[in-house]
Amino acid sequence: MLNKLFAAPEYRVLIMSLDVSGKTTILYKLKLNETVQRIPTIGFNVEIVMFNHTSLTICNVGGHDKIHPLMRHYFQNTHAVILVLESTDRDRLPQATEALWRVLSTDELIYIPILIYLNKIDLPDGMKPECIIKEMRLNNIRNRQ
Repeated sequence: MLNKLFAAPEYRVLIMSLDVSGKTTILYKLKLNETVQRIPTIGFNVEIVMFNHTSLTICNVGGHDKIHPLMRHYFQNTHAVILVLESTDRDRLPQATEALWRVLSTDELIYIPILIYLNKIDLPDGMKPECIIKEMRLNNIRNRQ
């Protein structure tokens, strides 16, 4: 009984994006505090990360197009979403924008906070945050924290 009283709060986080954007690298940086070699995610993987006495169950969903129709199954009981954007991938920004707005309009995620993580922004060919905000119409997002 005392274990439950003093147990760490638990949250489920969904990390998603297009393929080859760095989701798995970010996940293992959080979990292990080290950078791992890029490994393409087939399907999904789940890791539990302790952060400030809080247990985060992070579900990393592969970015391959074939997994997107199944994405809805991961939304139930999700407390937060991390959407990773590859800032050097200008050609796929329209696809990433479409994916973001699809997530924002999903009923199961309507009140769920979404963190937009701009990956590789420090590289010379990375798009500036202002450009991404404009191109993805992020200022049009309403009713979110």
